[in-house]
Amino acid sequence: METQTYANHRRVFPPFHQVLLPLLLLTLIGSVVNLYQSLGDHQRLYSASLIVVLVISAIMIALISRVFALKAQDRAIRAEENLRHFVLTGKLLDPKLAVLQIVALRFAPDSEFVALARKAADENMTPDAIKRAVKQWRADTYRV
Repeated sequence: METQTYANHRRVFPPFHQVLLPLLLLTLIGSVVNLYQSLGDHQRLYSASLIVVLVISAIMIALISRVFALKAQDRAIRAEENLRHFVLTGKLLDPKLAVLQIVALRFAPDSEFVALARKAADENMTPDAIKRAVKQWRADTYRV
């Protein structure tokens, strides 16, 4: 497995990103075309509009389920990083840190973590800036 870095840390799940989403997009396009062609035919109009609604619902389900999984992981990461900070310093993370900032801090090794957490809170760094500030990348291969 390739060593994880800032450049390659984003996770692509091929069944979702390269199969399901393109299929749903093609299905949406086809269903909208079918609806457009059915506008003059009242016998087909109901079923064509129903197909469009079902495809939009399927897209929403796919995207919402992805967001729910990521939110659950963000909560777990926040708890893990808070514990790690407590073990290293005896204090909890600064409450000024947003969840996405804490999620970005997970890539910092223990030797950089405390200073980077303090800097992120003091300077209100963006998650991307936090990741770029990490010198020795700590891989997270469990992210979905």
